[in-house]
Amino acid sequence: MADIIPIEIIENKIFVIRGLKVMLDSDLAELYGVETFNLNKAVKRNIERFPEDFMFQLTETEWESLRLQIVTSKEENNALIFQFGISKHKKGGRRYNPYVFTEQGVAMLSSVLKSKRAAIVNVQIMRIFVKLRQMALTHNELAKQLNELEQKFINYAKDTNLELKEHDQKFDEIFKCLQYLVDINKPGQIGF
Repeated sequence: MADIIPIEIIENKIFVIRGLKVMLDSDLAELYGVETFNLNKAVKRNIERFPEDFMFQLTETEWESLRLQIVTSKEENNALIFQFGISKHKKGGRRYNPYVFTEQGVAMLSSVLKSKRAAIVNVQIMRIFVKLRQMALTHNELAKQLNELEQKFINYAKDTNLELKEHDQKFDEIFKCLQYLVDINKPGQIGF
């Protein structure tokens, strides 16, 4: 089955707030093909399924920071949205700060939104959350290995009492190259 929505669009709608990966209610509504008002109404009818670690409302400061961040990536998103024909349901402005949903909250949305599209999109979103978690683990492992290698070199240099002036420069270059390899394998910054 082909994906309904390109991965890039979904990835660009995941942000980090309060140390959690979250998605905005309006972005989820757009992806599911429903109005934000209707999504939030379905959630409120089933509020017992959405504790604070599944969904929370942004503070004014969080919302302002997020809006600034969204504006900077909006041109990229608009090109993808135009290319894949995802409709925008936004009419007018918000009267309140948005709600955001954590990975668990997005999973719970599938139990309150009954459409076939919501089910398919929800599977896509869950796969992307898993992919992001795997990328973070890979990056952490590479950084750990680089630190271990650097420590081994330092211990070797101390144990052998080498004169390292020339070697220092060469090893600095090697570590810079290794750090570069870690950085290019680092997952892209998402959110704050």
